[in-house]
Amino acid sequence: MGAAVARGAAHPRMQPSAARLKGPALGGAGGATLAAALLARDPHLPGAWPTCPFLALTGVPCPGCGGLRAVHDLLTGDVAAAVSSNAWAVLTTVLVVGTYAVWLVARVGGPGPSREGHRGTRVATALTAWMAAHASALAAAWAVGLLAFGALRLLPALSVLRP
Repeated sequence: MGAAVARGAAHPRMQPSAARLKGPALGGAGGATLAAALLARDPHLPGAWPTCPFLALTGVPCPGCGGLRAVHDLLTGDVAAAVSSNAWAVLTTVLVVGTYAVWLVARVGGPGPSREGHRGTRVATALTAWMAAHASALAAAWAVGLLAFGALRLLPALSVLRP
């Protein structure tokens, strides 16, 4: 082995490469930018964001109506208001953040001699591979759920789900 590694410094092979972290870094920056925009312009205020075209044309809320308000409420810690604005957007946000976390752990955790055997890294890597292999089915299930949510919240008995 060449030069000795300074005390307390990580071995170069144990550090994730910049190329492995590029995707998670860009995804995290995009998410942070969207969160900052929602915090800067409160969607609860009229005119802060454009009106939903579907709602403007039909007078009926689309499945995504209330989604910006829901994510804003999550960002400000008001989970009850978020669920009342759009429960599907809350579920989607939780799934997206969870998927991002798994992806990040899988990318940061390997490869490297000290991390390859770490259980959390193995689980995250396996879960990431499974999600990638089933991406089409997962996207289709999400879309079907979105449409079902949009239809169900129009029923009088479930009007509590409307924004």
